[in-house]
Amino acid sequence: MFNNDDLQVRWWTLEAKLVERFGKKPDMETILFLIGIQELGTVAERFTKEQKQDLMHIAVCKLLVPSGYYELTATDPDGWPHYKQLKPMPDLNPFEQEAFLKDHVLLYFEENGI
Repeated sequence: MFNNDDLQVRWWTLEAKLVERFGKKPDMETILFLIGIQELGTVAERFTKEQKQDLMHIAVCKLLVPSGYYELTATDPDGWPHYKQLKPMPDLNPFEQEAFLKDHVLLYFEENGI
């Protein structure tokens, strides 16, 4: 997608925007949680630990839709989206996994005007 230097600069820019908006630098789990809430479309006063994990899973699935790894299959009566995996994830080392996910997070925020 992009070279690592460009990816890092773009990531720092996103982090700066999120710090400006939320007052502190979010880690990847927090970013995934925020994307999950955005995709769910509702905010609860409290989410259970399981719901928080589900929200992060929703985020990862949504992030990987443009690359053809997942597709949205349904939304349940409670409004929770469900995805189907279309192809296996690439075999990446931890550094490559992080870059892969960051690139997809950046694409998500760019497409959603954030």
